[in-house]
Amino acid sequence: MAEKAEGAEGAEGAEGAEEAEGAEGAEEDLRHHGDAELRDVEVAVRHDFAVNVRVTEPPRWLRDRLAEGLGALAAYPDARAATEAVAERHGRTPDEVLLTSGAAEAFVLLARVLRPRRALVVHPQFTEPEAALRAAGHAVERHILTGDFTLDPAAVPTGPDLVMLGNPTNPTSVLHPAAAVERLARPGRTVVVDEAFIDGIPGETESLAGHPDVVVIRSLTKTWGLAGLRVGYVLAPAPLIRALRDAQPLWSVSSLALIAAQAVCDPDAVAEAEALAKQADQDRDHLLARLAEIPGLAVPAASRAPFVLVRAPNAVRLRARLRAEGIAVRRGDTFPGLGPEWLRVAVRDRAATDLLIDRWKQLTATSR
Repeated sequence: MAEKAEGAEGAEGAEGAEEAEGAEGAEEDLRHHGDAELRDVEVAVRHDFAVNVRVTEPPRWLRDRLAEGLGALAAYPDARAATEAVAERHGRTPDEVLLTSGAAEAFVLLARVLRPRRALVVHPQFTEPEAALRAAGHAVERHILTGDFTLDPAAVPTGPDLVMLGNPTNPTSVLHPAAAVERLARPGRTVVVDEAFIDGIPGETESLAGHPDVVVIRSLTKTWGLAGLRVGYVLAPAPLIRALRDAQPLWSVSSLALIAAQAVCDPDAVAEAEALAKQADQDRDHLLARLAEIPGLAVPAASRAPFVLVRAPNAVRLRARLRAEGIAVRRGDTFPGLGPEWLRVAVRDRAATDLLIDRWKQLTATSR
């Protein structure tokens, strides 16, 4: 596998030139996300494969818990119980946990609090970490993974004192070994791992949530259908958590979000998330099998997350034709290191997958 570390210095050759442009942040829309595929379209989206939220609504028991909290909305939020629940879930102390308004707020807080001399983001990955760093005035270097998108820690530059990556990585669906991620740690360096999709991995294997020196960001929106509620958290050494809390606006996390955070840490909820992860594994295997039927399509990565990255001929035209029929898939060219031939497809149940692939095959056949 070939890997390149690119900064503002540029690179040689056509491929290197493309990556160097991305390193300057000039080409990609870092604020583009899957929900944009559902807006501003002439035909309403009926089949969503663009957004990585795995369910259309929270489960009944969670909705009931949230409904019970409506009567207490006159009181200001108190994060103590939810913080203790998250800490117990991960074997941490409460002073190593900060509840946030989704993972996105965590990235913003880190960008405001940390003062890196050199910040590096491993791409392709979720773009909000880099966007937050840039918005806070930090220059950002990029380490671009290519080939099968697996991480070789020995290839990551040693100079940066802040390194950020996702695991499993959005959009590549690669799950990096925890041992490989740990090798990025060194004295004087902060390693931030976005584990927003780790609860979609059976057993949450390769999670570093219990690591005392790695900063881990988690999201509760994907598995539980809570994107509109905004809830996540940071696990980190206590001094950093104190600094983040000082930078966080008062009452940033709503009472209902705190109820949700506490509820999904219950043992029964953790067991339910595990069952959902195992089901997602089966649904992803079905998606991969059906994708293999499409001529010219490639899936270069070992997909482990509840979404799959594909390289497709005529991807731009195909995405537009699918949208015109109310089917949304995620464009890939807004992720640094990828181009217009890439698409990300969310894992759905078998019936939805069959609908997508059958139509995809028909459109591919008519375009030849």
